[in-house]
Amino acid sequence: MKPHSNDNYSKVKPFLFLPPLFFLITLILFLYSKDALCVNKYIQIQKDSFFFINHHLRQYPNLIYNLTQFGDCLVFSSFISILIVYTPKIWESLLSTLIVTLIFSCLLKHLFAVPRPAAVFDNTSFFIAGKAICAHNSLPSGHSITIFATLTILMFPFAPKNLKCRILYYFTFIILGSILAFTRVGIGAHYPLDVIIGSIIGYISGLLGIFITRKYNIWTWINNKKYYPILILIFVICSILLVCRIINTNLIIFYLALISLVFPLYKLISLYIKK
Repeated sequence: MKPHSNDNYSKVKPFLFLPPLFFLITLILFLYSKDALCVNKYIQIQKDSFFFINHHLRQYPNLIYNLTQFGDCLVFSSFISILIVYTPKIWESLLSTLIVTLIFSCLLKHLFAVPRPAAVFDNTSFFIAGKAICAHNSLPSGHSITIFATLTILMFPFAPKNLKCRILYYFTFIILGSILAFTRVGIGAHYPLDVIIGSIIGYISGLLGIFITRKYNIWTWINNKKYYPILILIFVICSILLVCRIINTNLIIFYLALISLVFPLYKLISLYIKK
């Protein structure tokens, strides 16, 4: 399926910010009603749901540990790297979005300073995949922000024209994103609301990335073959980083991400040589 046009993001309208803002306000009012706008209460009202989700997802440790890596910008970007050759408009919006997600993630984590589950609960009482994270940066989930921001960028260009198909298509993206995001609870890294709030912020970040790129056209150079050596260098660096991840963690998702980089890297080199 190809994007409907090179200007497929032009149909994205500002009113799309209203649903996520509504959900954020609703969550704030919910927390207020539970007197949970302070860190301790925020954690305590989620304790049971955290253990429930973590307990059920721990039955698939390898699967959730691999899937949760999609929240890593390096991994998700590698899987969609081929789009930089065939649909660079998507990558233009993605680059703006990744900057927005980084700003949101860093600022909000520092602002709220919520301790991770491993810093609060007995580490033997729940499942932890990989190294236990004990920092005070649980809210929001950065991986969830990345997942939903990236899916938002991918969602609009390929949306079907038929209304019923489009609704089903959007619903599928939401379900997929939610599954990937809640693996953060499954591996013991976040509370449920960290993930939900992160997902909403990720969607907002994706929309902001689209509007920023549409207005300023700051990334159009990636479609210029003159600058392909820069992209080639970036892809080589990403490949090296993935090899390091494989050496250190040896997850299958890193192998797949590395393989996903091979063809676009080859394609970029070929196109640059033929220019």
